[in-house]
Amino acid sequence: MVRRVFVVLAFLATFAVAGLPQWYYSIKDTKIQKEEFFHILKPLVEKENQKVLMERAFIIAYFQYKKRHKEISLPLKEKFEAIVKKYRIKNRENMEEFLQKIDAIPVSLVLAQAALESGWGKSRFAKEANNLFGEWTYGKKGLVPKNRKPGQKHKIRIFNSIQDSIASYMLNLNRHAAYKEFRMARYLARKSGKQFSGLQAAMTMEHYSGIGERYNYLVRSIIKKHALHRLEERATYVTAL
Repeated sequence: MVRRVFVVLAFLATFAVAGLPQWYYSIKDTKIQKEEFFHILKPLVEKENQKVLMERAFIIAYFQYKKRHKEISLPLKEKFEAIVKKYRIKNRENMEEFLQKIDAIPVSLVLAQAALESGWGKSRFAKEANNLFGEWTYGKKGLVPKNRKPGQKHKIRIFNSIQDSIASYMLNLNRHAAYKEFRMARYLARKSGKQFSGLQAAMTMEHYSGIGERYNYLVRSIIKKHALHRLEERATYVTAL
């Protein structure tokens, strides 16, 4: 009973703070702390996946509508153009390009990379910048890495919340050229009616880190060790679109 109350409080606290709640860092038991890390992030990941799938549904409906009507209202055009810009679509007449880029990210992949990149939320970047995935920026606002080499100008992006960090990471996977293999594997799996799991997705992440293919296996090991792939069997977002 106490454990259940603790989990409920964890869930509620997620929506009350920008970063990971302070009680999370006070947990002494490493196993419990890692479990809470996933409990906190999972609903946030699913929330972002819902947003992405709503955009996907809009694009499908837009192309269907366009086939039947000569005129398209200004609000629809503006929303379409916003999505084109957001996902860096090159051929706006090709619905397949949209569908390859606008899709959900396996929950287990997101959770595993968040744990790996942020040291389970304990890294300086996670605590000071709400940055769970080590994303860079070259703008004025950002944290300078302590081990940044002379001549390098990158900084660690600062986010207003961990929700924003998750959203940015997902958009990065969905539009950056480095993750084209990831998107194609996901697209082909969906097209054939198969589930695209985090374990499969992990094997396309070699460009996320400077260590190459070894990074793929590090992500897979976290997914397997914590049975995160089981979460995809109970995911709350719709995957049939």
